[in-house]
Order: sequence, then C-alpha cells, then structure tokens
Amino acid sequence: MILLFGCDRPGRPSAYPATMDVDRVLLAAPRGFCAGVEMAIKAFAWMVRAFEPPVYCYHEIVHNRRVVDRFRELGVRFVDDIDDVPAGRPLMLSAHGSPPEVVSAAIERGGYVVDAVCPLVTKVHHEVKVRARKGYHIIYVGHEGHEEAVGTMAVAPDAIWRVQDRNEVAALPEFDSPVALLAQTTLSHRDWRDVLDASRERFPDMWIPGRSDLCFATTNRQTALMDIAPRCDAMVVVGSANSSNTLALEKLAREAGCPRVSRVNDAAELPDDLSGTVGVTAGASAPEDLVQAVIEALAPRRGIEEVRTTEEDEYFPPPRALRDLLAGVDAAVTFALGGQPGAVGSPHDRHLPASQVLAALD
Repeated sequence: MILLFGCDRPGRPSAYPATMDVDRVLLAAPRGFCAGVEMAIKAFAWMVRAFEPPVYCYHEIVHNRRVVDRFRELGVRFVDDIDDVPAGRPLMLSAHGSPPEVVSAAIERGGYVVDAVCPLVTKVHHEVKVRARKGYHIIYVGHEGHEEAVGTMAVAPDAIWRVQDRNEVAALPEFDSPVALLAQTTLSHRDWRDVLDASRERFPDMWIPGRSDLCFATTNRQTALMDIAPRCDAMVVVGSANSSNTLALEKLAREAGCPRVSRVNDAAELPDDLSGTVGVTAGASAPEDLVQAVIEALAPRRGIEEVRTTEEDEYFPPPRALRDLLAGVDAAVTFALGGQPGAVGSPHDRHLPASQVLAALD
C-alpha cells in the first residue's frame, strides 16, 4: 500500500545541513520498534516510575543509544555483571535474553526482578534445551559477542557451536550424533540462507525448526527496505551500531545496489550532501521520533511517500512478574477505595506506543 503525504517543502531548521537537495523521501513501513521492544520499553518505564532510583538493568534494555540515554537520565544504572547490583534493588533483564545462571543470580539477590526477554528469543532457548536433552549437536548461527547469542549459547554450552558464515560451517567437526540448526532472531535472511545452505550440504539430515527462528519484525523491515531500495538514490537507516538488525538493514541496502547508504543515530549525523530520492527506514529498537527528525532534516521538496509492505498487529503482554504485580496493585487499590477491579490504569496498553511512553518519562 502506498500513502502520499503533502508535498509542500517545510522550512529547514537552521540546525540541519543547508546543502541537501532532496526531492522525495520514500519511507519504509514497517520500521522502528518491534513488538518485543515495545513490551520491554513499556515494562521498564513502569519500573522506573514505580521504584525509587536507582533501578538496575542487566545489559542495555534494547540496542539504541537514545533509548538507553533516556533511561540513564532517569537514574537507571546499566550493568554487565549481576554482582554490581546491590541486594534488594529492582532489576530488569534485557530484551535480548540472559544466560540461565544470570537469571538465577538475579533472583537470589532478593530484589524485584523482571525478565523482559523477547518471547521469540525464549522460543530459541526452549529449542536449544529440547535438542540438547535429546542428544543433538546444535549449530547456532549468530554474531560473536552479541547478548542474544551469548545468552542462547549459555543454555547448553556443551552441545552448541556458533557459526557466522559458510567458512565457519566448513570448519565444524564431524559429528557422531544428530545435528540441529538454530539462529539468532535478528539475522538478515541472506546471512541465514547462506549458512543454511552450507549446513545442509555438510549435514543433509540435520533438524531445523518448523517455524523460522528469525524475528518476523526483522523480516518485515528487510522486506520493506528491499521494496524501496531500487527506487532510491540514497538510503538512510536509523539505528545504533550495536543493533544487529539495524546493521542487517544497512548491509541489505548496500547489497541491493543503493548508491549511498548511511546509518545514523539521529538527524545530526546525516550527510550534508544527500539529493534526489532518499529512502528512510529504522531498526527494530529505534524510536519513531528519531525517524521524524531525520525526515524533517531531509526536507524533501515533493514530500514523503510511505510504502507499506505489510501490517503488523503482533502484541507481547508485559512480563509475567510485572503482570502479577500490577494485578496485586489493582486489587489493593480496589479494596481500599471500594472501586471496580481493573480500574487501575497501566502504561502497557497495547494501543499506547512505546515511543509515546518513552517521551512522557520525566
């Protein structure tokens, strides 16, 4: 579906480059926050409002500099070691998934703990457990050092081998038991397909899940980018350098033959000489206000054309620990005030965008 917005050229703020001559912006849809990021940010926003600072988070809640900085401004402390969390303090575990020993250590510290792991990552963790229990050797396609890969491999460290390309598949040992192939959820389809083909050549009888491990939101954003890339003179990908799915979008745009591709954290990082038709998309952890600021800076003469390839209506409810707490608060307030159950509002309504919740934090 194509939506055409107004074509009047807005005034260009003086803070933005004045040398660009952008004719039109093609805006990819879907873009930006996925269901897992929506869930994690809204859950964390509730924690920040509910507890006195500091609230702690194991690793970055999501891989976006603006989002992380916003929470830091509110007194959140991000740590890479559970031992850095004082006993009894509230703690959020990031959306990328945590090793089992980290989850156990967090609970043992005695504070209020919410695990904001994306349900799609939980699915992969479950698959690793099941296959390892059945005696499989697991080939895991993932990026070295990425939090999701680290957490997944820790589920069954003695049964799993991480690979990133077909050369690493070729270097794997000969296995004397069944082989399974699983993946980091934020991989690009091209990277996954290349390793899948190489693995099938080496292990033709290997097991793969009936439903792809790749995140549907990652897939949708890549499809949307490919739909506009052939029509663009340049592509701008909004997102942070440590975001795997953002880097996959950047790589895909280059592979699609787009003449210029720029990944930016925000509008201030835009090149000052973009021209012609510019495509804009955003990684799954990039807030929509960053996208809008980029469009404002580009100031296209003929306006913005949003090109939508699919609708997304997936919704992940708040983590169980948070739902239980909200239910308890609702019951207590209802009893005290003589009101009706469900009267206590929650910032986690599925129709309330996480970008709006984040912007409203103070």
